[in-house]
Amino acid sequence: MSVVELHVHSEYSYDGRDPVELIVAQAAAIGVDALAITDHDDFRAAAELQELAPQEGIIPIPGMEVTSAAGHVLALGIDEPIPPGLRFDVTLDAIAEAGGISVIPHPFQRSRHGVAAKVDATAMAAADAVEVYNSRLLTGRSNRRAASFARSRGLAATAGSDAHIAEMVGQAVTHVDATADDAESILTAVAAGATTVEGSRTPWRISLRQFAGGVRRRAEHLIWK
Repeated sequence: MSVVELHVHSEYSYDGRDPVELIVAQAAAIGVDALAITDHDDFRAAAELQELAPQEGIIPIPGMEVTSAAGHVLALGIDEPIPPGLRFDVTLDAIAEAGGISVIPHPFQRSRHGVAAKVDATAMAAADAVEVYNSRLLTGRSNRRAASFARSRGLAATAGSDAHIAEMVGQAVTHVDATADDAESILTAVAAGATTVEGSRTPWRISLRQFAGGVRRRAEHLIWK
């Protein structure tokens, strides 16, 4: 089983803090086997991850968190950036055409652009997988709803830390039963549902720090844009 972190943000996200190098170092320190950096509508981390991760014995998975017209979608294993603002179904198609798989993160968290507020269950079920455990939670209710939805639709389940600072990388991981130690085999196994999830809640003090830092960086991003 490979230990895989599928949802992390670097300094290239408008609300992320740390460089790719620091994220990779943290992932290596806690024993992550494969890592995706999924910045908001930004694909720049993929090239750095491709260079740095193998030096630490980590399999790099190129990715990004795409803002579709309905909300956020993780694009994993893509070979080119996916444009934001497309219809939800068009976003899923674009991810597939770019050689990747689609994962719906925090689908039932409206405040964090979960897609369930804008698309129905049938449309959501067209994705390859659903993030059923996201570490950045208050009560856990939205995670339970995501897990129930994935089970009812026979969808693959993933977990992710949704870390916006390096210290929280690995707070939630997906254990993947892949046939080989490479990104393609891992993502094929994810889409096939050969996964189990493990995670713990981001401490509320750190969640507040991530949120406050994200607000400040988002403001700076808008000022300098």
